Amino acid sequence: MGAIYDVIVDLRAAAPSYRRWFAIELSAANRRMMYCPEGVAHGFQTLMDDTEVFYQMSESHHPESARGVRWDDPAIGIEWPPTETRIISFGDANFRFLAV
Repeated sequence: MGAIYDVIVDLRAAAPSYRRWFAIELSAANRRMMYCPEGVAHGFQTLMDDTEVFYQMSESHHPESARGVRWDDPAIGIEWPPTETRIISFGDANFRFLAV
């Protein structure tokens, strides 16, 4: 239900696409999905109220293992859709920036 702007960022240092990002709109209407391999970060922004997101993981969830990069890291430069309000979890808001 709804729609998201879904983003992946390659964090595999040896990959030619290291620090590059890709985004696509996923919605109930277009029925697309995104595959995110190991070593690639994932984040999203909802585009509609009451959006529901479902995803699968290859491993059991281990909150103590969570890591990531800041959504607004200038070393990555993700172009997020404009919005009047951004609600970002405490954990996501406190990730470190990548070293430049």
